[in-house]
This record gives sequence, structure tokens and C-alpha cells, in this order.
Amino acid sequence: MKVIITGGGGFLGSQLCQRLLQRGQLTGPSGTPVEIAQIVLLDAFFSRPSANSRVRQVVGDVSDRDTIRAAFTTESAMAVFHLASMVSGECEERFDDALRVNLDGGRLIFEAARAAKDRPRVIFASSIACYGGNAMQDPNTDRTKLTPQTTYGMTKAVCELLINDHSRRGHFDGRSARLPTVIVRPGKPNAAASSWASGMFREPLSGVTCALPVRRDQRHPMTSYRTVIDSLIALHEVPESQLEEDRAYVLPAHQVTPLLAESVIQQVAQERGLKLGSIADAFDARIQGIVSNWPVSVDGSRAVALGLPQPPALKIIVEQYLQDFLTK
Repeated sequence: MKVIITGGGGFLGSQLCQRLLQRGQLTGPSGTPVEIAQIVLLDAFFSRPSANSRVRQVVGDVSDRDTIRAAFTTESAMAVFHLASMVSGECEERFDDALRVNLDGGRLIFEAARAAKDRPRVIFASSIACYGGNAMQDPNTDRTKLTPQTTYGMTKAVCELLINDHSRRGHFDGRSARLPTVIVRPGKPNAAASSWASGMFREPLSGVTCALPVRRDQRHPMTSYRTVIDSLIALHEVPESQLEEDRAYVLPAHQVTPLLAESVIQQVAQERGLKLGSIADAFDARIQGIVSNWPVSVDGSRAVALGLPQPPALKIIVEQYLQDFLTK
């Protein structure tokens, strides 16, 4: 089997690649396990070349047709994980680029999957930014009307609809995972409006100050990167007969505030003898305005019923981050 991961140079894409290499197989179009022969990573940039002979890196823009052709073939067994996307803050600043990358790129990926043999499974990384405005509920479910109030959320919602329609027409077997905010991402802050969610854990745990752009009581759905990777693979493995006509499943998440995050990292720091940096108020009306149009809680029971995992306790998520990225 050939596996294609768009956004394969990013955090989640690289984590997914490693997990699939360890796993060694996925369910093929026939419904039986197939050995993973090659993983193709497609992204605009890779920090380093892969040392694994089963991994091929394709550098290019996801909205470029020739780049997509270089990644896809008409092989009989294929799985596609479409993770590539501009992030929320970028989409608000660069509307035309957001449409080109998130919408045109998605359409090209879906068309390439449609042209492949044996109706491949396509897993799309959507977002809870699909929710927004007066239609939001507490909690939001898979039945909540999608009225996104950001360009990023709009592009994700449109791709969810495309996934549903391609699947309905038999072009490929598509599934969308509606991701909560993923924590704790290593590295530096990025242009995502949710970057503070990882920063309020990551920076203090590294002994530096986190500039917090939102209110300390801001509720926000969060889950761990390990859980997201497990969920993407688990969603791929679900037999198609168990799926409904709506192929989009919001993942379960914790309802986290900066106040709760601070309490948890203080507990972890005390147990491990770590010297914490501080979380400093640095209110940003633009970021708060975006976040205020996102949901404060979600109900992932429909995904759990399919066999997708629940995230571990918040303290365990922090300890996993320390184990994976700060103790090597």
C-alpha cells in the first residue's frame, strides 16, 4: 500500500508518518490488512531529508496540479491523509491564499483520489472552527449547524461537504476528523489564532514567559497530539458500513482554560522539580475576537461510538509532551 500525507513536513504529518511506519499496515480497499510499502509526504518545506527508505518527500504547493500528480499514482492500494492547510490567523490576513491553498488544494487532492484505482480511503483533517456564530451550542455536536465565522473555518466546512459528496457518488471513501485544538505542540508560536493554547503549556515548562492574548477564563476544546494521530488512523480503519451519510466526526476534547492549564503545569512542575516560566496577560483584541467565535465545548460521542479514542487527562497530556520533547 502507498500512503500519501499532505502537510507531511508539519508537526502532525511527521508524527503520523512515524506512527504508520511503526504500525506497518493499514486496511486496504478489500477490507483486509495491507503492508505499507511507501509513505509519500507532500509539503512546501521539510526541515530535513528522511532517512527511511520507505518515505518519499515531495516538495511543492498543495494547490499546484503538477505537485499533486508527482505525489499520486494510479496504484491499486492507496490511503490519503489530507492535513495540509493554511492556519487560522493566516487565513484572516490572506483571503485569496486561503482559498487557493485550503479550497483549491483540497479539490485537487480529492480529484486525484477520485482518479485512483480501487476507491481509496481519504482522511481529511477538519477543525472545530467549522462551528461559529449564533448556531453554536454548548456543547457542539455533529448535528450542530456549521456557520463558521472565520475564513479558515469556512474552508474546512466546504471540504467536509466535498468529502461527503465524493463519498456519496462513489468517487472515494472519505472521512473527516473535526479536530479540536491540538496540544502541546513543540517549537515556537505560529500564526494560528489558537497558538496560545500550546504556548501556555510549552513556554512556562521551558522556563520562559508565555504572552497570553486571551482571557484567563476563556474555555476552549483541546486534545493531545497523540490522541489525534490515533484518531486519524482509527477513523481510516473503521469499516465503511459503519459510517453514516455525514462522514464528519468531531473528536472528543477537554474543556480547558488558561487558569486550568496554569494549575496543571504547576502541579507537574512541583512533582518534577521544574522551574516554571510565567503566563503573562498580553490581551490581543484580534485574537480574542477570532477565538470568541469558536466553540467552547464539543461532544465527540459519535466518534467514540465508532471506536475513536478519548484524550487522556490533561496532566497526562502534559507529561507525554515532556517525555516526547523535553527529556531527549
